Amino acid sequence: MKSWLCCAGLLAACSTFAVAQRAEAQDTTNNADSRAAATEAAMTDAERVSLLHGIMAMPYGDVKIPEGVPFGAGYIPGIERLAVPPLTETDASLGVSYVGGLRGDGATALPSGMAMGSTWSPELMHKGGARIADEAHAKGFNVLLAGGINLVRDPRGGRAFEYLGEDPLHSGLLGGAAVAGIQSRHVISTVKHFVLNPTETGRQFHNGIIDEGALRMSDLLAFEIAIEKGEPGSVMCAYNKINGAQACGNGRMLTGVLKRDWGYKGWVMSDWGAVRATDFALEGLDQQSGAQLDAAVFFGQPLLDAAKRDKRYRDRIADMSRRVLRSIYAVGVDSNPPREAPIDGAAGAAVAQEIAEKGIVLLQNRGGILPLAASAKRILVVGGYADAGVLSGGGSSQVQGQGGPAVSLPTIEDGPFTAMMAQNYHRSSPLAAIRARAPQAEVAFRDGRYPAEAALAAKNADLVIVFGTQWMTEGLDVADLSLPQGQDAVISAVAKANPNSIVVLETGGPVAMPWKDDVGAIVEAWYPGARGGEAIAAILFGDVNPSGRLPVTFPVSVAQLPRPALPGAETVAPSFGGHGKPGQTLDIDYNVEGADVGYRWFARKQEKPLYPFGYGLSYTSFERSGLAISGGADPSASFTLRNSGARDGADVGQVYLVETPHGKTRRLVAFARIDLKPGESRTIDVPIDPRLLADWTAKGWTIAPGTYRFALGASAEDLIEETSVTLAGRTWNYRK
Repeated sequence: MKSWLCCAGLLAACSTFAVAQRAEAQDTTNNADSRAAATEAAMTDAERVSLLHGIMAMPYGDVKIPEGVPFGAGYIPGIERLAVPPLTETDASLGVSYVGGLRGDGATALPSGMAMGSTWSPELMHKGGARIADEAHAKGFNVLLAGGINLVRDPRGGRAFEYLGEDPLHSGLLGGAAVAGIQSRHVISTVKHFVLNPTETGRQFHNGIIDEGALRMSDLLAFEIAIEKGEPGSVMCAYNKINGAQACGNGRMLTGVLKRDWGYKGWVMSDWGAVRATDFALEGLDQQSGAQLDAAVFFGQPLLDAAKRDKRYRDRIADMSRRVLRSIYAVGVDSNPPREAPIDGAAGAAVAQEIAEKGIVLLQNRGGILPLAASAKRILVVGGYADAGVLSGGGSSQVQGQGGPAVSLPTIEDGPFTAMMAQNYHRSSPLAAIRARAPQAEVAFRDGRYPAEAALAAKNADLVIVFGTQWMTEGLDVADLSLPQGQDAVISAVAKANPNSIVVLETGGPVAMPWKDDVGAIVEAWYPGARGGEAIAAILFGDVNPSGRLPVTFPVSVAQLPRPALPGAETVAPSFGGHGKPGQTLDIDYNVEGADVGYRWFARKQEKPLYPFGYGLSYTSFERSGLAISGGADPSASFTLRNSGARDGADVGQVYLVETPHGKTRRLVAFARIDLKPGESRTIDVPIDPRLLADWTAKGWTIAPGTYRFALGASAEDLIEETSVTLAGRTWNYRK
């Protein structure tokens, strides 16, 4: 995979490598196109349609799962006479889904999408994608429903933990790298959920209202970049509506934007239970997934009957099947079939721990309380089930290792999705890891049920490590940004009893911190995955220098959000898969913030967040300087990063557009994560995508002529050095 980042001294080598890669990719593309056309031409209509719908391969409903098909998200039968392999599909971006233990096995759980976004590392995303694809292959799967690209418009969104952040460049580059990593192992990857899917309340019927220009410059741009970088075999459409039309039957998005404007050649699969009618095929949907969750198998016999009487459907089933075939050939699924085998658990654990360590964000370190001194003799650990494991998010992305979760707390009544919706903890105990790292210390534990008990124990400790957890899941949004079940009160009581308190957060996204000024240090560990306990201990004791940077803005409270009241909270009943009442719609006006998602909203409103996008501390210090911008058709930014501290560390240089001829703005246009030794400096050159300098107009992408100002910073708020460049105006459509 071509790296998106080329340092100045490597530009020539990168250019040569890129030319070779483009030539190889073009050969693969041409071959896949021609093979797909030839195979499709040899198919009967019944065979074509057989590729266009599939079952959810789990014991749900009265559907029979064919012998030998592994339990997973989906199954599409192959066509043996034409050597077309079946498609065996599994969730998801964080590893091979556990499906409630139905297969009797486990897999490596990568940290949450939010944790991966905090690494700001496309290279590490590629590595993680390749790792989970290897495990999927070894479990009999050739399609990973991985690649969550939706922007986090609301930190209360139940699936925010699966996504990478709030910025289109950041999410697009990281998501595209993960997809490329997965497909490098001959496993088809998706990007999802297309599009405007930031909330779970009324998810089957809520209607996102937004102007096309704002959508093009935010959520759509994230998908566009990810598709360009990763070339996913499939795109999964969402449950929700966009401007009145269901996402999986939205011709403007699927046919107009994705296939026509962007030239996407893969296939569009539905989300499970998201198809309403056969005519979704005419709007651009290519495949009905998990058909037993829908009212009918619309893309089965009804589609075949429609093709017999209507040329539009006949043409579509040819195109639909070609798209599926093309991705099979382009990714090499047919020539590299999955073979069930033991997974390399040690290799998976190593990757999971590396991502966790590089994604953990040090938010506060008052008085240099971290890293922990080896001289601490009495350490108290409080709360968060830290004696058992680390928290994971719920829903279809749930992954567990061998033996299943260490703790499993039911959250919904018995039903087909009970296990999927449980609050589960991975078998990686922070308490055990802390004890292993400090064998000479007395390390006590309190579960944190009673603030008074925890405070009493805290008085007798040299220092206290308090774990705060916020569980999030597919199907449900969180009500607010507090730590549930009285945890904020526990932290406050402990901090009052002992000022040497460190808070470790295992959360799906941003949370409020009413106790912030009373504690010494705050560590955001997210959902840290299979080796989360070990990663947390490594950060706390300084074995690893924290280098994560926030991929989302932490607001002070919900009052700072575009919609302080969670849309639908008072009128829509929680539901994992329900379609709501006939004709029910929940309108959500995203034109409030438009393209100004997250940090851009805060900049527009001139609001100060609790912690800004891009923020993160280190045990060393950095200097950033020398910002220079080159204009022209292929603009770029260069800057210098220097480690001015006493130990190895990694910094993320961030370049923001802060003013255009239209006025002040805030847009991330370039970034680079760089490892530096003490005293080392490096000058970095990073390309700037022209779309990040443009506005979407009726004519397409438009750069207004005039002066553009840029700033180099350590976050979206900590902007250190500014420079300007004059750009000529230009307009172009769709692809660069």
